[in-house]
Amino acid sequence: MAKTILITGASSGIGKAIAVHFADKGWNVAATMRQPENETGLAGRSGVKLYRLDVTDNNSIRQSMADTIQDFNRIDVVVNNAGYGAVGIFEKATKEQIQRQFDINVFGVMNVTRFILSHFRKQRNGVIINITSMGGLITFPIYSIYHATKWAVEGFSESLQYELRPFNIKVKLVEPGAIKTDFYSRSQELFANDAFQDYDAYEKVTFKNTQKTGEAATGPETVAKTVYKAANDRTFKLRYPVGGQTAALLTLRRFIPNKWFNSVVRSEVEKGFKG
Repeated sequence: MAKTILITGASSGIGKAIAVHFADKGWNVAATMRQPENETGLAGRSGVKLYRLDVTDNNSIRQSMADTIQDFNRIDVVVNNAGYGAVGIFEKATKEQIQRQFDINVFGVMNVTRFILSHFRKQRNGVIINITSMGGLITFPIYSIYHATKWAVEGFSESLQYELRPFNIKVKLVEPGAIKTDFYSRSQELFANDAFQDYDAYEKVTFKNTQKTGEAATGPETVAKTVYKAANDRTFKLRYPVGGQTAALLTLRRFIPNKWFNSVVRSEVEKGFKG
């Protein structure tokens, strides 16, 4: 019998790539998004059904899971992918912008996880895959709020794995580096406040350098393949970095002094800045 995966934020980028990859592998795919009526690329694809789910709306989470179980009999894997990047100078960020970033990237993950757990406990089986980032373990300039959310999900997941293991529920962290998606355009929010012009020169340089990294990055299919590997891994392995550069940076972070690592980051992201 085909297994079933539920994916949040499946309308574009990494989420859509995951949906396509699992459908091609013969899985039942519950592709969830805030506006499924606008989706055309996944509609009609064999094994894929679209559901409305907003990670900040508990009723929509509950309903989409109930509908998925009714249509496919069970859910085997949940992928918490929905999220976006709020970037820029911290002092420019409003309280509302910071709250929204946490509501979606952190509390959204917790909301979806909380609702699936009773189903997984009943089955005594299930996999929760949280899409974080290498930015959940290392940091770069102008990403302070985004990093804070990803570090939070890393800590949440690492702790949660202990209490779910007796029920054979696995928690997995998929940690991409730069991926060429609309994260660097449509899905990105840049903090703006003309009252803080002292930062302008620094922000201009660091933003340009980080955007350049995204433009040259690999596509979301690489992440989809890693998610597929994690979903089918019967072990309790927690972390799955995506891409050789990501693994290399994370290894470097572990084995060299903080001062040296910070110098490496500054040499790349602050390149061209005359401070």
